[in-house]
Amino acid sequence: MADAGRDRFGAPPAGERRGDRIEYRDVFVAQEQGYRTLLLDLVVPAGAAGPVPVVLWIHGGGWLNGSPKVTPDWLAGEDHVGQLLAAGCAVALPAYRLSREAAFPAPLHDLKSAIRYLRFYAAELGIDPERAGVWGESAGGLLASLLALETSEGTVGVAEGHSAVQAAVVWYGPSNLATMQAHQHPRATGDHDADDSPESLLIGAPVTRAAAKVAAASPVTHVRADAPPMLLLHGEEDVVVGYRQSVELAEALRAAGAPVELGLVPGANHLFGDADLGAQVRRSVEFLARTLARM
Repeated sequence: MADAGRDRFGAPPAGERRGDRIEYRDVFVAQEQGYRTLLLDLVVPAGAAGPVPVVLWIHGGGWLNGSPKVTPDWLAGEDHVGQLLAAGCAVALPAYRLSREAAFPAPLHDLKSAIRYLRFYAAELGIDPERAGVWGESAGGLLASLLALETSEGTVGVAEGHSAVQAAVVWYGPSNLATMQAHQHPRATGDHDADDSPESLLIGAPVTRAAAKVAAASPVTHVRADAPPMLLLHGEEDVVVGYRQSVELAEALRAAGAPVELGLVPGANHLFGDADLGAQVRRSVEFLARTLARM
């Protein structure tokens, strides 16, 4: 590794064993000049016989809010991290810059740097560098899709290695910023095409007048035949991100010959409100554990 890369990240701290897990807190992944430090937390199953797969949980929040440090109330009761650990997977919770800090592709490149970091220190952390998955919800779902599909690396953090992932779960994620407004639920009140919409703030320009930036930030643009297996789950009554966003991405992946599973949840709103959230967590954990175990 070039010395120039080492001044932007450091070796992971010693892990602390707590019951069935080893926890690494506030791991320093990278820092771009003028921006906050990018950190991640990592939880690894204790007593594993060998290196384990790692799954990165990508939080939502419209690219404006959210933190890997805080599990939202609606999800807290399902213990998705504990379920992944029980399935034999480590779980990383990385931070990424929000849209009022830095426009796209900054958040994507931040997350790619986290994956490269985990690969660089895989032996010390007890994880398998060749078995990495991502799981994102809403805004984090778009980023998870891009981590699975988009092939640039960026220059943030660790320079060596690659950020390819081997599996992805996407919960009600946007897939095409150009069609989000057309795909709105009849009861939706937001305007994805507004100059100050979360989507416009993400790319740093109005989505209706920045076609190249819209395409770059849209997972459908990056669909490829050799994409990793993806599971797309979306509520049919989602009034924030219309379910046809997931349908559009699934259809594009199938047309390219890429492996994809699409699960439309009847009656479910955004965050899987009015539906069995636990069933969606279990399906997602099972998909990731099964897919990564094959690698």
